[in-house]
Amino acid sequence: MRILVSNDDGILAPGLRALALAMREFGDVIVVGPEENQSANGHRKTLSRPLRISKVNIGEDVEAYSVDGSPADCVAMTVLGVIKQPIDMVVSGINRGANLGQDLTYSGTVAAAFEATIQRRKAVAFSLDNPSLNADYSAAAQAACMVVREVIQNALPPMTLLNVNVPNLPFDQIKGFKVTRQGMRVYRDRLDERFDPMGRPYYWIGGDAPTGDITVEGTDIWAIHNGYVSITPVQLDMTAHTLIDSLRDWHFN
Repeated sequence: MRILVSNDDGILAPGLRALALAMREFGDVIVVGPEENQSANGHRKTLSRPLRISKVNIGEDVEAYSVDGSPADCVAMTVLGVIKQPIDMVVSGINRGANLGQDLTYSGTVAAAFEATIQRRKAVAFSLDNPSLNADYSAAAQAACMVVREVIQNALPPMTLLNVNVPNLPFDQIKGFKVTRQGMRVYRDRLDERFDPMGRPYYWIGGDAPTGDITVEGTDIWAIHNGYVSITPVQLDMTAHTLIDSLRDWHFN
């Protein structure tokens, strides 16, 4: 088995390296990640300019390359042939910070798994609930091995992937694994207006870190808050099937 490891935090991110080393248990590993941080860039795919790929040394004799594009670019380029060996599975992460609830629409880490799924490859995205630059990824890497082992043994239906979030705890303090659904994130964004030396306004989108409803049992947000690894199955069919019948009663003419 040949496994592609990618991320959105950048090719030199410690979570990427931890995941790549952990995946050696299952076969040959190749790393292709963005040369710069691409967090919150979502499923952006570069079609308007050329892309360049460069070999990078991330240690431990890991075959690694950086791409001057997005996480989706990294996966697409690899699967489409910039690396000649065929790819059987894509794992993305380990992201610095959780990807819960509606974070999936923003996350470059999850977008890499989306792209892999579109390219008909098994895909899992991993995130650690710790945004610190000094985060310890050892427990998350161990959890990733346990999840990937099950994916290899059981497979996934077409056009589906797993979004996995790991609590910021030593592995022996994690309570277990929960299969979850997406919870409801609460975003606290704020627009800051500032002025350059010429007096022209510019803007930062900032604000406090998002929260979420921790009281609804069975969601990814609840699981992480209560010390469980959250495993959320995600499908690329985003149709609101429950709305179809009622929409048919609308009068569009």
